[in-house]
Amino acid sequence: HFYFSNMVAATVQKNKAYYSRYQVKFRRRREGKTDYRARLRLTLQDKNKFNTPKYRLCVRVSNRFVRCQVIYATIKGDIVVSSAGSWELEKYGIKVGLKNWAACYATGLLCARRTLKKFNLDETYEGIEGDDVTGEDYNVEAVDDGPRPFTCYLDIGLKKNNAGARVFGALKGACDGGLNVPHNEKRFIGYDKDEKSLDAEMVAGYIKGSNISEYMEMLEEEEPEKFQKHFSKFHEEEITAEDFEDMYTEAHEKIREEPELVKKARSKPSKPQTWKTPKLSYEQKKANLKAKLLALKEAGED
Repeated sequence: HFYFSNMVAATVQKNKAYYSRYQVKFRRRREGKTDYRARLRLTLQDKNKFNTPKYRLCVRVSNRFVRCQVIYATIKGDIVVSSAGSWELEKYGIKVGLKNWAACYATGLLCARRTLKKFNLDETYEGIEGDDVTGEDYNVEAVDDGPRPFTCYLDIGLKKNNAGARVFGALKGACDGGLNVPHNEKRFIGYDKDEKSLDAEMVAGYIKGSNISEYMEMLEEEEPEKFQKHFSKFHEEEITAEDFEDMYTEAHEKIREEPELVKKARSKPSKPQTWKTPKLSYEQKKANLKAKLLALKEAGED
């Protein structure tokens, strides 16, 4: 490493003093999993709020699914209040395409309804549904004679906050579901920064999977072979481009009717399994040794 001072090049030496004072970064920073600069701002709570949790809506999109969780931080570690994954959408009629924009919206909606149900706020803050979901930006307003809305802050992890990203689809679903998540419509799909306006029709189309249905139709006409390969799972479930709007609309209604997670009862195994070799007594060891020696003697005689 070089730096220039008064047009003179000097070398920065990493000597013994440097290495003796070197301190490693946090483990999750070394692994590239946590942005601690962002985490500090999402978890830091004012002292005058005492033990009031600061909730955050964590959205993580993987290669197959999307997961939404409402979490708050403590000294001992993070506590998950509620969680929803797109693999649960199969129960509501969405069996394929579990990581697209529409699936992120549905997962955010499920997480919001599940969280409000847990805190008995689901009837006070119902969000918007049905024909009211026009794609326009929606913010929860506090009721006059009741509890305040459940507030949490969006946590997108290491993802870039590009306009139209899927994490903002989950944010839109959570807001429409009744959660109060501070945000700006500039991050939603369809926002034109030149005209400074949001194309609500595009947002509503993405919520109901219109972008996928249009792509399916285009691909079927232009590249039939790629269409068969690309949408093979859709063919197995007999889902066509015309079915998307009804499928997602029905799923949103079912999510609102029954957002709770039904846990399966764990069944005990019929025979208890053991992986450790049981300890043998001295007499058992002697008997086993005699049996081995006898077997070796008989083998030698044969």
